[in-house]
Amino acid sequence: MTARRLLKAAEAIREVVSMAILTELRDPRVANVTVTGVEVTPDMREAKVRVSVMGTKTQQDLAIRGLASSAGFLQSKIADKIITRYTPRLHFTLDDGVKKSIEMAQILARIEAERLAGQAAADDNSASEIDLDAEEELPSDRNETSHDDELHRDSQ
Repeated sequence: MTARRLLKAAEAIREVVSMAILTELRDPRVANVTVTGVEVTPDMREAKVRVSVMGTKTQQDLAIRGLASSAGFLQSKIADKIITRYTPRLHFTLDDGVKKSIEMAQILARIEAERLAGQAAADDNSASEIDLDAEEELPSDRNETSHDDELHRDSQ
């Protein structure tokens, strides 16, 4: 089977399985499950379904066991919706990609916050130096201005 046909079949299986999990599966162990991808063998006899489960490690394990026990039901849904020579056997694996991307986003946000805090501290230091220089110049400018004003008043 060509790679393009395998990709189309995998996408069709992903859609059927995800909709069946969302709307028709009544197993209480299967909660907060998202189908992230499907890999199909070239002979279309096996399909590895990658799922992401939000929750603790025990909730993830329960969801995987619930999906494995409902594999027959999900295979029947695939057979009803997709016309193929063979209905693939489903194997469920946990996809840590979503969890890793959330962790990566948190790390990047923390780095950005530290960078901004470092810039703010550097700006405060440079601003305080500028303020000191400005304070030294202001009184002398005021004195000169007031001295010029006195001279101007005396001449009138």
